[in-house]
Amino acid sequence: MACKNAGTRMWKEFKDFIAKGNAMDLAVGVIIGAAFQKIVDSVITDLIMPPVGLVTGGADFSRQFAVLKEGSPAGPYASLQAARDAGANVLAYGSFITATIQFLILALVVFFIVKGVNSLRGPKAEEPEAPPPADVALLEEIRDLLKARGA
Repeated sequence: MACKNAGTRMWKEFKDFIAKGNAMDLAVGVIIGAAFQKIVDSVITDLIMPPVGLVTGGADFSRQFAVLKEGSPAGPYASLQAARDAGANVLAYGSFITATIQFLILALVVFFIVKGVNSLRGPKAEEPEAPPPADVALLEEIRDLLKARGA
C-alpha cells in the first residue's frame, strides 16, 4: 500500500513539474532551437563557407584530416570517409573548424535576436527597492540613536 501511495505522490509531483512554465519554456526552446539549427546550417553551408573556401583557395574544412595510423589498405586516402572505412585512425580537424565556425555564427545570430527582442520590449522599468526586514530596520534605528547620543 505504501508503494502505491509513493507512486501516486511521485506522479503528482511529476505532473506539477511538467505544468510549471519553466519546463514548458525549455521544451519550446529545444523545439525551436532544433528547427533554427537547420536555418543556421544552411546559412553556414550555402552562404558563409563558399566565400571562406574562395579566400582559402577552395579548401573545404570539413574534409581536412590527418592520418595518425594507417588502416588496411594503407593510404593515401581520397577522403575522410575512405580513411575511416579503411580503419585508419584520423584526426578530423576540419570537422572541428567547421563546428567552431557554426557555433560562432549561431552565437552571433542569437545575440542579434536577443538584442532585437530586448529593444522591442523597451527600457526595463526599475523595480522599487524592497524595505529592509524588521530586525534590520530595528538595528538601524538603534545605530542612529547611538550616533545621535554620541554627537
